[in-house]
Parts: sequence; structure tokens; C-alpha cells
Amino acid sequence: MEGRPAAPAPYRATRLWNEITKYFRAGMPLRKHRQHFKKHGSCFTASEAVDWLHEVLRSNSNFGPEVTRQQTLQLLRKFLKNHVIEDIKGRWGSENLEDNGALYRFPSTSPVKPLPSSCPPKENLENFSRDRLFKLPHLSRTTLKKHELLQSLENLENANPDIIEENKEDTLHRKEISQECVQETWRNIILIHLQTILGLSSLEEVLQPSQIVPEYVIYNMTNTSKHGVVILQDKSEDLPHWVLSAMKCLAYWPRNNDMSQPTYSGFERDVFRTVADYFLSLPEPLLTFEYYELFVNILDLLQPHLERIAVEALQICCLLLPPPNRRKIQLLMRMISRISENVDMPRLHDAMGTRSLMIQTFSRCVLCCAEEVDLDELLSTRLVSFLMDHQQEIFKVPTYLQVAVRNHIEYMKMAQCKYPKEDICAILPTYSYCKQITPQEFEEQKVSTSQAAVAELLENIIKDKKLSVKDKKKKLKQFQKEYPLIYQNRFPTTENEAVLFENKPTIKQPMLSLRKPRFRSLRY
Repeated sequence: MEGRPAAPAPYRATRLWNEITKYFRAGMPLRKHRQHFKKHGSCFTASEAVDWLHEVLRSNSNFGPEVTRQQTLQLLRKFLKNHVIEDIKGRWGSENLEDNGALYRFPSTSPVKPLPSSCPPKENLENFSRDRLFKLPHLSRTTLKKHELLQSLENLENANPDIIEENKEDTLHRKEISQECVQETWRNIILIHLQTILGLSSLEEVLQPSQIVPEYVIYNMTNTSKHGVVILQDKSEDLPHWVLSAMKCLAYWPRNNDMSQPTYSGFERDVFRTVADYFLSLPEPLLTFEYYELFVNILDLLQPHLERIAVEALQICCLLLPPPNRRKIQLLMRMISRISENVDMPRLHDAMGTRSLMIQTFSRCVLCCAEEVDLDELLSTRLVSFLMDHQQEIFKVPTYLQVAVRNHIEYMKMAQCKYPKEDICAILPTYSYCKQITPQEFEEQKVSTSQAAVAELLENIIKDKKLSVKDKKKKLKQFQKEYPLIYQNRFPTTENEAVLFENKPTIKQPMLSLRKPRFRSLRY
């Protein structure tokens, strides 16, 4: 389980729960313990379990280093409640477990949570793709084949001027692309992007087409301030003025110009508590219950080598939110990001660092399930940590979606120029993304790419005709010292190396000395 993310799939939280319980049962060290003058075999103390499980969760990419010891203790309490573990007397069902020396053991069988049964027939993506993805509302079933469409567009460019004039007249009487078709195009393109990014064969049970409201997406992309924050037309849906003032006070501390009242010792803690109380009292998390499965599946992408793809996925998913929710979560992420980076901010908690406090306080009001899920707190902590660190990129408007929609509509209009008497729907474009790979594959690719670049450098040295023989030998000797393996692969024997210089002109032998020979005297 260490370092290996759970595969994207519906009911990911339940699957992850089952994986953790199996791993905990298989890996938790068991030994003999003595309690009340009696020996107990194959058991462990609560503190030992917290130590071991806390380290596992922190090193696992599904949860990350932000997991606290208290959260680990809460998870063990869930284990006791669900009979993953039991006390030494066989009792379970409550959450009465503390970080101490009390003894616990595994029951003979561990209950694995069943995946929820299939819901009543819903509008799944497979049917959606077949019936609606390529046939927009109010359009006929006559759909051009892709090569026919492209051919017609090419022919259109080279068409006879008289025919063009005739088509222009027909175009005047042609129906414009309806607003409903435009919205349907937005929905389809978003579905294609998300399904490709998440690597799922189907978005069924993760996101239904009916959950995508094009009006929300368009509003969130077009009604923004210069900082990219959504501007609400209906001010009654906005944050209360006193909450906004308190958030600005904390975000720009100590330049709290919005707060006219004088500060006092502990003032910043009271302001922070005011903001926290407001968000924690909201009836629904900011990412909404409706999109819980969608955001939980994105947690698979929160790894260093998939960071860019994760940001892109979250960009699209946050566009689906109702505008008031998007505005609130964007302002909240901006605030906690600035607070956690502000070295001038006094400590807001006696026993917890500022960053940890931000994540632990607001994770529950950002993401949670309508029905209690045992891993909610751990999963939301991981997501909030990533949102906070990448909030500027995540809440940027992805212009490529606008381009894709505009290009699709242009295809439809250009096709109708060729066939003005018919209503035609152009083929939706497809998009490709980087394939998700394991960390091991990433390291292997990184090494192979670096070696290829170094090997190319060696070839450049060999083929450089401007280098003198002396300089070339000097550079090759230096290269051999720095990269002996790559050099050996290129020149496996000394003969191969000698061939490189065999055609070079040899140094001429010195001419005979013309000095007169020195004769010895004949006299002794």
C-alpha cells in the first residue's frame, strides 16, 4: 500500500477503506503482552497501533504527510466501531479507544465493506455518448463522417465564387446554432476532458451528465474580477460583509485596514475563530455533496509526477460548482494560503502550527459525504492541502475549454455552409493527455532521458570537426571520467576508440641533426 494510490473508480472511499483494513491486518506487528498478571499473545497496544498506522498514512500518497496523530487515532476508533479490531476481551462497536497501553487484537475475520449496489438506472456516460454525445438537441440524425466533413471544409475553401454567393443567400435563411446546442456542447466537451484525465472507462457513478450545468461553467468563466475571483450579481448569495472583513484582516495581517476597532492580545485568534465558525456552520460543504465522488477520485492524481494533470482536473471540476460556492472556496483558499505563509502572523493555536491548523480546521467544510464515510477527514485533509498550495493555478479560467467549444461550433457552422438544407452536427474532437505512470516508471524514464541526452553530447564531441585532435582527446578523457558507463557503451574496446583517430595525420619524425659529430681525441 505504501506509495501506491488506489485506482480511480466509483466508490473510491469504500475501496480505500477496504484496502487500509486489509493492509493494517497484514502489516501491524503483533507480540505478547502482559496485563494484570496475565499474558496475552498476538495483540498490540493502542499506542503501538497509532505509531505504526500514523507512519503508514503519512508515507502513503492517498493521504500525505499532513495526517496528524489525532486523525490516526480517530481512524482506529472507526476500526473498533466496525469490528476491524476488538479489545482483549472481545468487545467492539464503540469508539472508546485512547492513545494508551490498552490491549487490542484482530478478530478472526475482518469485515470488508460491500460496495453500494447499483443505483436505479441512471443516465450513464456510455448511453449518453451513444445517444447524445454526437447528436445535439434539435439536430437531425444525419451526421457527417469525419473524413467527409474535413473534405467538405477543404472544398469550401476552394469553392467557386458563384457557389459561395448562393450559399451566402441560403445561410441567411439557415437557423442559427441554438443556445441549447451551445450548452450541450459545453457539457459534452467537459465530459470528454474529465473522463480522459481521470483515466476512467466510464464516468458512471462518478459524474452524471445531468450534474454538469453549463450555465454555472459559463458564469464562472466570464464573471470574474481582475484577480480571477467570481463576482456574484445576487449579493444575498455572497459572504456576509463581516465575514469578508474578518477574512481580509487575517489575509493581510498586520495591515488590517478593514478593522476599525483597536486590536488586543489574542485579537487575531478571535477573528480566526469567527471565520471558522461561519464556514463550519454551512449546511453543505463548499464542494457540495453532489460532487463528492468526483473530487475523491481526483485524489489519485495528487502526486509529484502528476501534479500538472491534477491541477487541470481540479480546474475543470471547480468550474462545475455553483458560482456562490466557487467564490467562497476561492476566497477561503486565498486566505488560508496567505495566513500559512505569513511569518508575521502570531500563533493561532498553542499546540498546532499555522499550516496544520488551517488544514485541520477547514477540511471538513470543504469536502465530506452526505452519508458518514469513515475516511472523510483524511481524504479532505489531503485535498485541502493541495488546493491551498496550488490555489492560484487551480482557480485560473482554463481558456482551452472555450477554444474547444468555439472550434466545435465553427465546425458545425462551416458544415452547414456546405449542406445548408440540413441540420448537421460535427464530430466532437477528442483529446489526449499524459498517461498516468507509477513513480518507479517515472524514475526510470527520467534516467533514460538523461542518459540519452548525455549520449547525444558524446556523439557531438566525436563528430565535431572544428576540434583539434588534442582538444578532442582532452574532452573525451574528461567525458570518460564523468560518465564511464556511457563512454564504455560507445567504445567497448580500445580498438573502437583507436578507429576514431586512425585517419588523423601522424606527427612527422624529427629530421636528422645536422650538428657535426664530436670526435674523441686519439690521445690517451
